[in-house]
Amino acid sequence: MEMDNNLLTAMVERWRKETHTFHLLEGEMTITLKDVAMLTELPIDGDAIIESSQKPLNGWGQFISERLGINIPEEAQEGLRVPHLHKSMLLIPWLVRTVGELPEDATDAQIERYARIYLICLVGGFLFPNKSGGNMHCMWLRVLLEDWDEIGRKSWGSACLAMIYSELCKCTDPKTKQAGGPMFILQLWVWEHLPTFAPICTANSWGPDEPLRQWAYGARWIGAITSGTSLDGFRQHLDRLEFNEVTF
Repeated sequence: MEMDNNLLTAMVERWRKETHTFHLLEGEMTITLKDVAMLTELPIDGDAIIESSQKPLNGWGQFISERLGINIPEEAQEGLRVPHLHKSMLLIPWLVRTVGELPEDATDAQIERYARIYLICLVGGFLFPNKSGGNMHCMWLRVLLEDWDEIGRKSWGSACLAMIYSELCKCTDPKTKQAGGPMFILQLWVWEHLPTFAPICTANSWGPDEPLRQWAYGARWIGAITSGTSLDGFRQHLDRLEFNEVTF
């Protein structure tokens, strides 16, 4: 899905950190836990994701080596300014390249390691990306390298919503230039509740009775191309937004 930075910027300008709501002409709106659950089907029940960012006793490098069987170079390699593991930040693209492709005769241990790395990419590069675009804080490894059942019992949807709120509040500071976190969820929310800002059509539009409804509802926007509206265009539309243009 193409990200519409102009749309997201216009919405950020309407965000008030005192109320955690968007202030619009006809009133206030906000993204809720129910929205996250409907759009992504991420679990919203279960244990809160509360992990310490403190380094393990023997360091993150040893922690990763023991659990994934991957040794991380201590020095930066050619073309990189910093090592693959620097200040508790792990370079995800390097991790993927290091593992390579899964062989056809892979053992159970190899398959499990690939599954772990898939989760690392999903969480660090998609659900909770930071502004660097390719690094993930190693605190997530405490969760993703746990027992599989423990991972499944976490409230991932709640964590996504908390990070969206946090990033939106940070963006109210005029000095902030970028936002991290799952902003794709916010964009899906805007398209669903303010449909005049949504793409006219998508390659995967379906109604609630269609067979593909087994996917998360937000997946119907896969492949959607943004409208190309300018930032000023979104601002002007929000200034005159009418009640009948909002879907609840």
